[in-house]
Amino acid sequence: MTFAIHGLAVARGIAIGRAVLVASSRVDVAHYFIEASQVDAEIGRIRAGRNSVVDEIQRLQTSVAHMGSKEAPHELSALLDVHLMLLQDEELIGGVTRWISDRLYNAEWALTTQLEVIGRQFDEMEDEYLRERKADLEQLVEKVLRVMKGMASPVVPPTNRAVRKTSQQDLLLDDTVDVPLILIAHDLSPADMLQFKQSVFAGFITDVGGKTSHTAIVARSLDIPAVVGARLSSQLVRQDDWVIIDGDAGVVVVDPSPIILAEYGFKQRQHELDRGRLARLLHTPAVTLDGQKIELLANIEMPEDALSAIKAGAVGVGLFRSEFLFMGRQGKLPNEEEQYQAYRRAIEGMQGLPVTIRTVDVGADKPLDSSLQDEAHLNPALGLRAIRWSLADPAMFLTQLRAILRAAAHGQANLLIPMLVHASEIRHTMALIDRARVELDNRGVAYGPVKIGAMIEIPAAALTLKVFLKYFDFLSIGTNDLIQYTLAIDRADESVAHLYDPLHPAVLRLVALTIAECHAQGKHVSVCGEMAGDTSLTRLLLGMGLRSFSMHPAQILAVKQEVLRADVAKLTGWAQQVMADDEPGLRMVKH
Repeated sequence: MTFAIHGLAVARGIAIGRAVLVASSRVDVAHYFIEASQVDAEIGRIRAGRNSVVDEIQRLQTSVAHMGSKEAPHELSALLDVHLMLLQDEELIGGVTRWISDRLYNAEWALTTQLEVIGRQFDEMEDEYLRERKADLEQLVEKVLRVMKGMASPVVPPTNRAVRKTSQQDLLLDDTVDVPLILIAHDLSPADMLQFKQSVFAGFITDVGGKTSHTAIVARSLDIPAVVGARLSSQLVRQDDWVIIDGDAGVVVVDPSPIILAEYGFKQRQHELDRGRLARLLHTPAVTLDGQKIELLANIEMPEDALSAIKAGAVGVGLFRSEFLFMGRQGKLPNEEEQYQAYRRAIEGMQGLPVTIRTVDVGADKPLDSSLQDEAHLNPALGLRAIRWSLADPAMFLTQLRAILRAAAHGQANLLIPMLVHASEIRHTMALIDRARVELDNRGVAYGPVKIGAMIEIPAAALTLKVFLKYFDFLSIGTNDLIQYTLAIDRADESVAHLYDPLHPAVLRLVALTIAECHAQGKHVSVCGEMAGDTSLTRLLLGMGLRSFSMHPAQILAVKQEVLRADVAKLTGWAQQVMADDEPGLRMVKH
């Protein structure tokens, strides 16, 4: 039966494919694709894990047999028999084997996927006793996962792979093309998203998240349709269901009828035509109708993303989020040489264009590891994150600073510091940068010059700009956090997503204030938050005086199209009226 789930649109476009559910588990489960040559080894891991738990239960059975009836009631013996039967059920291991062989899932992912499939079968049973056995199966799977934990092989998702096709609706698709896969999860950490970055997924759906949560940001960087905050989607959608993501409307259509499937297929082709028309603008300079040159930069997460930035026509990298080098490593931070090589690859990949590297910005919705969520504090977004974390661990911070300075010897590099707010933090940071240079001098290691900038993402920073401009060569406005902190909205919480408003008068005035003060002091300023890539805001930011935008490579051409159509001289007065309005959004709609 066809039904729709509504969420938040975070990445535009249409995706049609089969559902791949990432089941949640009390045990932290790795989800990655394996190579075909690893299938037998993964199946062996599953069987070894299962056999280990079987052996444990059989030992318990032996112990129970030697106990008296008071010590070991008959129910315990019967329960162990049931557990043994569930573990040895061919549907469990046979199903897991098929997920590994057909989809190339890693063993843990295959096990939790098959648990979800069998669990639904238990839910549909009329007999209450049988339905309750689902909990037993879940406990057993947890035991197997715990036995297997720590045995996972490195995450290396394949870039292309054939997928089995079934059901009559496949006839509506071109049989010569692999069936796309749609990833569905309760939530995905940024590190999870990066694991899938080169994989076969055509779209993402999560139960939770906001438009500027980092899961959404990385989804946009993948340039594929995505919907977040689609509550219960991971429970309502079944493995292998046909799913449509309408990334423009924020709607997920499950089990679509042939008519709906054909309609969205047409929309998908239309979207591809629109992308083709934008591609014609690739080599067109970003200049407004009245001759204003606009700088369009790229945001990247990994060194390899530099290629995407070049292909999209970026004139540099305005934000290299270095924290993605630190994530998903089980606490083993990258050393100086590893970081240096990564920053060097990004700089050289930009072929002489400038690269702005932000120092590590972890915490809140960007934990170092998905299994190490900060649950000790009521609001991690207000805690030890970004520069606060770096200054609390000077050895780690100096390692990163030395790596960035060394990489700067290979091209134009800028150093960007996140979440500064106090003058004492600025001085402390500057002292550590100087110390990093001295340490490199003492080692006789070459390094290059860098311009040093600060992120303006806390209202207090925007209101004390003169202090920042005394120390820094440039400023970059991080609108995602600026909105979050100005409006007291957790940007990763879908329950308050409707209150997250880039057009709130307070937000616009802080952005305009920062732009104006930088212009007055002759300092460069850019916006590197999601506002920069939102085409509905391009003309407003131009009217506010912004001349440098940094965004995901996939958004550059669409923003360039808005720039080419804009007359800044006519937008300046209108932008002032928008900022003076009590409800700027309404004036934007009317314009």
